[in-house]
Amino acid sequence: MTTAAPARRFSAANLAPAATGLGCVVLFFVVMEAVIRAGIVSEYIVPPPSQVIAAFGEVVTHEHIVHRFFLTIGECLMAGVMITVFGVAGGVLLHRYRLLQEAIETWVAALAAAPVVLAYPLFMVIFGRNAWTIIMIGFVAALPPVILKTIEGLASTRKVLINVGRSFNLTGNQQFWKIMLPAALPTVFTGIRLGLIFALINVVGVEFLINYGGLGQLIEDLAERYDLPGTYAAICFVVLVSVIFFLTLERIERWLRPVN
Repeated sequence: MTTAAPARRFSAANLAPAATGLGCVVLFFVVMEAVIRAGIVSEYIVPPPSQVIAAFGEVVTHEHIVHRFFLTIGECLMAGVMITVFGVAGGVLLHRYRLLQEAIETWVAALAAAPVVLAYPLFMVIFGRNAWTIIMIGFVAALPPVILKTIEGLASTRKVLINVGRSFNLTGNQQFWKIMLPAALPTVFTGIRLGLIFALINVVGVEFLINYGGLGQLIEDLAERYDLPGTYAAICFVVLVSVIFFLTLERIERWLRPVN
């Protein structure tokens, strides 16, 4: 009896934020429906949420959304593998060589703020009008957060841990693999998560710009047809994919570094 009550309280505490967030979303849609129906906002600009929800079924059944979804996710995952390998390796390299870090880190930070998606014509010249153009833009746009967070994680390793390693006469490589990298993993995972979100945003954006497959092309097709409910339904689907993508990354991170 004494253990069941805390378990119930713990479950209710976990459900409260999710229920509050869902309630806010529902309230937002109800308010938007009322505002649009009252004519305050023209439905030729923003369709009523009821029409957007009704358009979901047509988008799913007639627009091959499952195939487009897997195409977009495949491009994001390919970019994600690349940013994980090259981003973590680049962060380790810059952290190890101080002069190189001082010379390049500012440029990496500047690249993080640059609208890389606007350079898509150059990428199309290099890679052609295919999936590799989309993947490479996603890779370049998502690389800086991984590099910067890797540097931050390694640099924030507590000195006491490094001193303990020295007391055990660990070599530099042993200290890196046994102390510094495990201590930096939470920050590195944060960088990878941010990078993957950046990759997803840029992948969908480039698909929209070059009209080449995926969810971005679906939004572009529906907008060209001036199917406003369908366009907003596709945009909401992309937002939903982003939320699911983010939550999945959090689950993977917790699985890879469980808390004892």
